[in-house]
Amino acid sequence: MNETNGISSLSRRQALAAGSGALLSGIAGCFGGVSADDSDGPTAVASFFSFYDFARKIADGTSITVENLVPVGMHGHGWQPNAQVTRDIIEAEAFIHVGPGFQPWADRAIQTLEDDDVDTQLINVREGVELVDLAASLDREEEGVGEQQGKDPHFWLDPHRARTSVENITEGLVELSPDEESTLRENAETYKSERLAQIDAEYEAIFDAAERDVVQLAAHNAFQYIGVRYGVEMRPLVTNLAASGDVTPQDMRQAQETIREHDIRYIANGVFEARRPAVQLMEETDVEAYFPVTPYAGVREEWVEENWGYEDIAYKINMPTFEVVLGTKSPGEAGPEGWANEWRNFQ
Repeated sequence: MNETNGISSLSRRQALAAGSGALLSGIAGCFGGVSADDSDGPTAVASFFSFYDFARKIADGTSITVENLVPVGMHGHGWQPNAQVTRDIIEAEAFIHVGPGFQPWADRAIQTLEDDDVDTQLINVREGVELVDLAASLDREEEGVGEQQGKDPHFWLDPHRARTSVENITEGLVELSPDEESTLRENAETYKSERLAQIDAEYEAIFDAAERDVVQLAAHNAFQYIGVRYGVEMRPLVTNLAASGDVTPQDMRQAQETIREHDIRYIANGVFEARRPAVQLMEETDVEAYFPVTPYAGVREEWVEENWGYEDIAYKINMPTFEVVLGTKSPGEAGPEGWANEWRNFQ
């Protein structure tokens, strides 16, 4: 254990955690209500579901505990935390985050850690990732992604780019627990070369077989990387980056025009977003139903109970919906048995 002025790092974190309500009451963003446990190994906490899932797969079979700060049923950003999330970060040995500018609450937490000389290790999953430009329709006030102005932050939707985040997490966990380097690197290589590679291949097959190259989303602007990777145009109803963004009359008119122009019968709607815009499109166009998509930014209670991760969401939520909205399969043919009945016009 590191020593600073005769006080251990762990005890210093515990002391700061005890006063975190006063120190960090201004932090806004995500609240997970997950505390570091009393296991012998180090604990890493993650600010975003996808990278929590990557980290727990990499850490499998080691002494490292990985915990998710995002509460069940919530999107990965755009909500308010309480002081517990601050204590979790301070008490953890490592904080896995998405880089500056994406989650303001995480940026403020990191600044506080640095200002108060807390030695929680920081693992930036976005380090070295090539980001694409924001969609032209985006509100220019949202152009900030840390040092990469005008860039879209949702890179993890592209399984190929997601590999870089796996590598970043691996390097961080190796630094956290160097005696377990061999297991960590082996797990990471397996995840990249087998699981992410398979997801990439499955997506590619779906989009190669598509009848059209336009997807209408009754969701926010989070799916551009899917379009860039597989040559499909993603047209979000909500053109800004926030899942809670307002739908304007112009947004609705443009979506209706896209639906008519491309004879679209099925659209995709965000699992953690409002249903009303999708219902309105059904009422005012020839759209017959909406089906689910999610940018892997949160989980439902039943997904937690079934231990779903990035892969499960890809295969059981996003892929079947893309098959349907692209005309590759009918709703009854897509997904696991009963998928269409469960997810058609879901609430």
